[in-house]
Amino acid sequence: MLRREALASIAALAAIPSMSWADEPGLQLGAGNAFDASTVADRARALAAQPYAPRPLIPEQWRNLSYDEYRMIWFDARNALWEGSDSPHRVDVFPPGLYFPQGIETFVVENNAARPLKFDLGVFDTTDTFPDVPIDDTLGYSGLRLRAETQKPTIFQEYAVFQGASYFRGIGNGQNYGLSARGLAIKTADPMGEEFPDFTAFWMERPTAGAKNVIIHALLDSPSCTGAYRFDIAHGDTTTMQVQAEIFARTDMSHIGIAPLTSMFLFDDTDRQRFDDFRPAVHDSDGLLIHNGAGEIIWRPLANPLTLQVSAFGDNNPKGFGLCQRSRDFSDFNDLEAHYHKRPTLWVTPGEGWGAGSIQLVEIPADLEVYDNIVAYWHPAADLLAGQSHRMTYRLDWGDDPAPKKAMAVINTAAGGRPEGGRIFTIDFEPDDRLPDDLNQLTKIIRTSNGDVSEGVIQMNPETGGPRLAFTFYAGEATLAEFRVQLRLNGETLSEVWLYRWTAV
Repeated sequence: MLRREALASIAALAAIPSMSWADEPGLQLGAGNAFDASTVADRARALAAQPYAPRPLIPEQWRNLSYDEYRMIWFDARNALWEGSDSPHRVDVFPPGLYFPQGIETFVVENNAARPLKFDLGVFDTTDTFPDVPIDDTLGYSGLRLRAETQKPTIFQEYAVFQGASYFRGIGNGQNYGLSARGLAIKTADPMGEEFPDFTAFWMERPTAGAKNVIIHALLDSPSCTGAYRFDIAHGDTTTMQVQAEIFARTDMSHIGIAPLTSMFLFDDTDRQRFDDFRPAVHDSDGLLIHNGAGEIIWRPLANPLTLQVSAFGDNNPKGFGLCQRSRDFSDFNDLEAHYHKRPTLWVTPGEGWGAGSIQLVEIPADLEVYDNIVAYWHPAADLLAGQSHRMTYRLDWGDDPAPKKAMAVINTAAGGRPEGGRIFTIDFEPDDRLPDDLNQLTKIIRTSNGDVSEGVIQMNPETGGPRLAFTFYAGEATLAEFRVQLRLNGETLSEVWLYRWTAV
């Protein structure tokens, strides 16, 4: 799914100063209805018992806004929800149109009552050249932005955004937006095409004074299922989202993704020769990290293949997984605008045993950084049949390095051809106090599913302060090979397991 233009729009709109003051400032609320912990689930359950009915489209003039025209309208932060109150959070709304052709219901919950936010063009500012657009009952806001005093008193900075299908994003303090999460993935990389569920309604509970967290409920709807979600979101150096969800199946569902993550990987040191670019790397994430049910820590560097690649890592009750950005120096990217070194890692921790299934990684060919081409999610082994429901809980941590430290981490992978034949791979590991003075005491595990590999050499890298393992791969007639590499000491695990897929084309 293409979302870079939309993200650029959001960033641009947030950066434009307010120009005028609405006649009646502030988001306007309608009459309230009762709300409790079961309201969203009851609505999702009832909706799943009915045939899927798409939401109405907003007027054509809104849908046909150009990219430049959409940038001509932006939210006036003085109209933010809870502005001027003792609430420690602020909520902005986004206009509909362009990439967002349907309105979303939005409610504010207080004193056990949910009051709808009325669509009001007056909460936005526009330039003089913004076109005249009709206002009717199909209009609604297209998403939400959360702000709080994340680093400085009285300065409300954003830390999470919900906008577009069931996509949402978070950042820790001092970070830039990068990868996204979703409510649910359905039929990702399926030959029949992917299905993108929508969050069609949000309920925002008013936080108490001094609260660091905010609670948002969301209703998910799609042709295959509905869903009730509860997000308990707390900002900080690592922004944390506690997620509770229940999915109600309309149809038999055999290909779903729980806690799906979506990111971008264009190139790094493994395939630099494919791109004529002044930057040494371009990516929001550089690897998939898995802490599997057996306690093994697996690092799988991401790739931008020439053909669609799907990898499945079978597991039972995984302890966690995430898409990581381990490249944290400006020099890793040399990009003064994108600041890829400030993109967050996103780590998923299941709240209960998820049973049998697999962590799936989808890598889609891409030639530009505007495309999200990486997807990772948990795929349960059991199908979800029509009329059934599935509950799950998990935590999402957005930050510099929220993944648990259980083994010596891989910090870089590089590859290239050798003049005498074969392809050399170098794997750099972080420093570790357990390393012996004589690196020859380490056991090197280097395996390949096809072709041949050399014995490998371990040397200390003076730049990183950690060891580097280098080996050469000879493909022979092979067109695909899976590698498994690990360092051990005295028979005990020392490093993460490095997995990699090589393809000839």
